[in-house]
Amino acid sequence: MGHVLVTGGAGYIGSHACKALKAAGHTPVTFDNLVTGWQDAVKFGPFEKGDLLDRVRLDEVFAAYEPIAVMHFAALSQVGESMAEPGLYWRNNVVGSLNLIEAAVAAGCMRFVFSSTCATYGDQDNVVLDESTVQAPINPYGASKRAIEDILQGFGAALGLRHVIFRYFNVAGADPEAEIGEHHVPETHLVPLVLDVIDGRREALTVFGTDYDTPDGTCIRDYVHVSDLVDAHVLGLDWLLEDKESRVFNLGTGSGFSVRQVIDQSRLVTNRIVHVIEGARREGDCTRLVSGSDRAKSELGWSPRRSTLDTMIADAWRWHQTGQYSR
Repeated sequence: MGHVLVTGGAGYIGSHACKALKAAGHTPVTFDNLVTGWQDAVKFGPFEKGDLLDRVRLDEVFAAYEPIAVMHFAALSQVGESMAEPGLYWRNNVVGSLNLIEAAVAAGCMRFVFSSTCATYGDQDNVVLDESTVQAPINPYGASKRAIEDILQGFGAALGLRHVIFRYFNVAGADPEAEIGEHHVPETHLVPLVLDVIDGRREALTVFGTDYDTPDGTCIRDYVHVSDLVDAHVLGLDWLLEDKESRVFNLGTGSGFSVRQVIDQSRLVTNRIVHVIEGARREGDCTRLVSGSDRAKSELGWSPRRSTLDTMIADAWRWHQTGQYSR
């Protein structure tokens, strides 16, 4: 056991990872610039404010804590923004990650767990995606994550940096004890948007497209509970601590829920009305996007225990009612 440097540890997934690491006996050290993260979410270990583009600051933190591993979540992640400002994504995500990787290697920290995305697969509609699926990202966000994967593989081959890469799908839910949760500005994820409508923070939810070839006409996505997701990251760290080879894992449930199913289940969980506006399809939205996660289950022993729709919504609603983070 020892220190684990968690970049983006003040964000949604990173903060949940910090809680899981602490429960597993590690000490998470959050490294975050608080541009999209929240100081209020840092509750489970030391906090070091800094930017991935600042190599001097990274070197200071590595020297101070001598982490046994890096768990890298920090990234810009809005697809639309990446289309409008590609340079921002290449600079922040790719150059920042290269700085981090070089700093880790220079410090002798040779275990690296990376938060990647199904966006690296691109537009492959109605296909169950597994780790062998060809990667063909269609936006700068997905391309930046694919580039970081390539950098890790290059450093592994040349310098022995061992890594676990997780490509995951739609993350939902919140800490079951409601200590931390999901809070983005602006909010773009379906479950918190629905809950915003339910509690009056938004007037209505727009459903983009109701004529897809699905049972209810709306898109289907693979949702995984954030607690299940970070459990996989701890298992990935264990994998590296056991000196196993570098590996890539998809994380999802292998099935999916439609937009209408999410809305209907939110009504049932909260016993409240969801005001809906039906809109046109958005360009680029796939009909069905689900993950094949057999490798994570068979090799890591990962089991998504909370990734049922009612549990994800109930946990998110509990957090939603406790209040949100403030700067």
